[in-house]
Amino acid sequence: MHFLYPAFLFALLTLAIPVLIHLFNFRRYQKVYFSNVQFLKEIQEQQSSRRNLKERLILAARLLALMFLVLAFAKPYIPGANNANTGKQKAISVFVDNSYSMETLNRDGSLLDEAKRRAKEIVSAYNINDRFQLLTQDFEGRHQRLLSRDEFNDAVDTVKISPRSRSLQQIVNRQQSLLTMHKEAPGSLFIISDFQKNMSQGDVVKTDTGIIVNLVQLKASALPNVAVDSVALLSAIHRPGESEKLVVRLHNYAGETAAKVPLKLLINGAQKALGSYTINARAVQYDTLAFSGLNAGWQRAELSLQDNPVTFDNQFYFTFGVKQQMPVLLIDGGTANPFLKAVFAADPFFDAKRVPDGNIDYASLNTYPLIILSDINAISTGLSQQLKAFVDRGGTLMVFPSAEANLVNYKDFLVKLNAAYPEKLITGDARVSSLNLQNQVFKSIFENFPQNPDLPIVKKYYQLSSSGNNRENLMAMPGRQSFLGEYTSSKGKVFVSAVALNEDFSNLPRHALFVPVMFRIALLSGRDQPLFYTLGRDEMIEIPPVQTNEKQLLKLVKGNQSTIPEIKQTEGNTLLYMADQLQQTGIYDLKKQDSTVAVLAFNDNRSESDLSYLTAAELVKLVPRANPVLEAGNGSLKSTLTETNFGLQLWKLCIILALIFLGVEILVIRYFKTDKPTVPQPV
Repeated sequence: MHFLYPAFLFALLTLAIPVLIHLFNFRRYQKVYFSNVQFLKEIQEQQSSRRNLKERLILAARLLALMFLVLAFAKPYIPGANNANTGKQKAISVFVDNSYSMETLNRDGSLLDEAKRRAKEIVSAYNINDRFQLLTQDFEGRHQRLLSRDEFNDAVDTVKISPRSRSLQQIVNRQQSLLTMHKEAPGSLFIISDFQKNMSQGDVVKTDTGIIVNLVQLKASALPNVAVDSVALLSAIHRPGESEKLVVRLHNYAGETAAKVPLKLLINGAQKALGSYTINARAVQYDTLAFSGLNAGWQRAELSLQDNPVTFDNQFYFTFGVKQQMPVLLIDGGTANPFLKAVFAADPFFDAKRVPDGNIDYASLNTYPLIILSDINAISTGLSQQLKAFVDRGGTLMVFPSAEANLVNYKDFLVKLNAAYPEKLITGDARVSSLNLQNQVFKSIFENFPQNPDLPIVKKYYQLSSSGNNRENLMAMPGRQSFLGEYTSSKGKVFVSAVALNEDFSNLPRHALFVPVMFRIALLSGRDQPLFYTLGRDEMIEIPPVQTNEKQLLKLVKGNQSTIPEIKQTEGNTLLYMADQLQQTGIYDLKKQDSTVAVLAFNDNRSESDLSYLTAAELVKLVPRANPVLEAGNGSLKSTLTETNFGLQLWKLCIILALIFLGVEILVIRYFKTDKPTVPQPV
């Protein structure tokens, strides 16, 4: 047995006080006159014996009551598992999980409310001089300090649900970073959570040797849950009034089939599509919603499903732009190509601008999704560098070599783009023998592909090299010789033709395939913003270049909420760094003063939607150096933690014993009589 405050044991010297009182108790005896001395002697002997017994019992009761009272102040205990630093000031870090899954209910209410209550119970198990850290999923700077017990309880009351979701290793690292700053105080950390499986990546959590880890698992009721994980539009370019198809990914996270889940699509506040879906247990299902009637401008879209009682993931936001016109840049050697001009003049949706290769505004290249080179004998070094940067940023480049092309120059240019280059000119009649119907360019051109199609005739062509790691032939000649090839280069694409765009090389400029192929390549080259971003994951957002200054800052605006992101200008792009500034899902306007630069949608991390949890056995394997997992039941954690951290506390028992012996003293004084004589009967 040990004592938490052994200095109080000096108070045991006070046990001498009742002993002295009893030793020097000189009370006078009452005189009683009897006619027969023999009776007096018998009475005196009997009263003296009973009086001595009573006084000894009173003395013993007083000594024991006083002794146990002193021991109670010294706080005796039987050492527990974590008693090495008993008596020292401690630093305790308590993590309260406030992710979306903590909104789920059990018989005691929401898990977050229970987590707050358990956090206060943990703190109450420690001494008033110990210091505590409160940590949540937000990892706020104000939580990176130690608090007193009262300050901690006040901070716990302000914890609210957060869209953030951290891994178990990130949580432990954050807690240890504060505790290691206070090495003079022994450290313990607590994690109060439902311990969803998404908190673990399967790796064992690494913890410091000098820190005690405690896991408190809250039990949630099994609930059904269906959520929209992601969306995708089939069209790369969106034109006013045209029909659109939206692919929706639905995920059933429950172990039971979800029947007839209603799903509604709203665009700019108007309902555009409605559906009802049945999804098997633990299954993913893709469905397509069709809609039309869009006007030019930014489209603010929301998918909404009814899935009670879990509602935090019932909305999914996304945005996209419908363009009034699509710009296309035509670069030539000084003479406009009549076939390209005629193609893009046929549809007013395309805004084709033609410039000679010596008069290009390089700063404006990033505003074009598609650039077409034709009839250029040699590509200058400056243009070559700018076009490579254009493709690296995600642009689409189409190359028709000149009839008098400098093959060495073209090789230097196209090799940098990871594309095939013209090696030599081949003269002789040939014909395109096959089309790659699986390629996106041809997927929606033909309703029924004929068995003997009329394909372009070739009079002469450039033999393209076999280089290019990501090569895909759209049109091929006999011997698998490429006629029109597609190549992936960095974030963009490069299309290389084996013929010049004139009738001396082939009949392609007047062929029926030419217009739909050029239109499809142009439409597929659109570079829109991503449909949505994820809070806590997409901390950097790339947008087209926007010039700003101290008076013209970019702001993300949603209702009355306004956020100024950190901005970094790069070549051809503007980068927005969000960090953890945004806390609410929804649709935000990116504004420069009063003008809207872009409209961005932010959704929650769908990992919180999976309401499956780690078992106690899995947690032991995941955090092998932690104490046994504490499963919060109906009782309080205070007694369990007190016994674990400080050993078996005996001060309450000492107080009870002190009160018992005080009661014994009272009973002896009140009911132990010494003045009742017993007179012997005469023989």
